[in-house]
Amino acid sequence: MDDNQKMKIQNFKYLNENALKGKILFTGSSLMEMFPVCEIARSRGIEQVIYNRGVGGLNTDQFLENIDILLLDLEPSKVFINIGTNDITEERYGSQWMFHLMNNFCKIIEITKSKFPDTEIYIMAFYPANLHLPWQTEESIKWMELRTPENLTTCNMLLKDIAKKYECNYIDCNASLIDENGEQKEEYAIDGVHMYANGYLKVFEALKSYL
Repeated sequence: MDDNQKMKIQNFKYLNENALKGKILFTGSSLMEMFPVCEIARSRGIEQVIYNRGVGGLNTDQFLENIDILLLDLEPSKVFINIGTNDITEERYGSQWMFHLMNNFCKIIEITKSKFPDTEIYIMAFYPANLHLPWQTEESIKWMELRTPENLTTCNMLLKDIAKKYECNYIDCNASLIDENGEQKEEYAIDGVHMYANGYLKVFEALKSYL
């Protein structure tokens, strides 16, 4: 992890010391960190306490190393998890990236359920990406090259199977985010992976009934 990620996790550690237990938690990597779920929920009149413990750039190995701070310390009644898109790279894991990702995801679920069997776990489908935006560069396309609709669909099918295996909930909020090519709509896209708040407003509408 870089210094910025370490700073964020240390800050969450301090916040956790005063956080209320048994509340709603959203956790994961940048796709969760950038989700303004607390503000959107409040603007919709939802009064439940919601915490966000997303840290940009984390992969599943790093999440597991910090699972106490990013999940367990809060003892959530409900936890929404979006982690693993940073594992979608052969540079780090070779051709076994998908196996590594799903194996680690199972570990996250197993650890959570062993500590808090009554916690409701919500596995969030990976959002669509877009490799064909007009402002994409060769560097960004290289970084995203495995985040194809086909790979993301396969990952989401496997996440759905994991949810069934561990009796968790699987939430696919992607219906309003996908264009005719199965990619992230341009009007939501920052860089083809991350989204502006207008995209997250669509995500929130799809999951608000689970809060």
